[in-house]
Amino acid sequence: MTSTDPTVVPDPWQSLHQLLAAMDAEIEQVYVERGIKGVRPRFAYPLIRLAHTGPLTIRELAESLNRSHSAISQTVAAMRKEDLVTSEPGPDARTRRINLTERGRSLVPFLEAEWRATHATVAELDGEIPYAMTDVVEEVRRALEHRSMRERILRHLTEPPQ
Repeated sequence: MTSTDPTVVPDPWQSLHQLLAAMDAEIEQVYVERGIKGVRPRFAYPLIRLAHTGPLTIRELAESLNRSHSAISQTVAAMRKEDLVTSEPGPDARTRRINLTERGRSLVPFLEAEWRATHATVAELDGEIPYAMTDVVEEVRRALEHRSMRERILRHLTEPPQ
């Protein structure tokens, strides 16, 4: 333990996490107002993709969405609990194929409309603020391509004496 608690300094990530959580909560509120219960914003992308591709393994779905296997596995488990998807044995004993249930399939037209409306909202927000969020994200991505987060952390890391 060091002499000072580094967590007393404001967390630079906190405002971003809070903003994203608030935005997700408002999207979820749109679902609730439409009578759609148990659906979270993170479900929209995989449900829409499955509607267009048909059944996929978790690995195939993760790759098609550019998400980690672990994240999609957790999302699929949550969607299964809400009767949005089923999983059946895949091409080999280690894989499961994920497919939409009737409930999941029935929600896709609304989720596609919400997806488009959300994208339009982000574009609207980008026009209202001095630095477009999408541009800022792209600039950060480019800066991290030049020098990775890991490299930057290591440059600042001072390990405590043993």
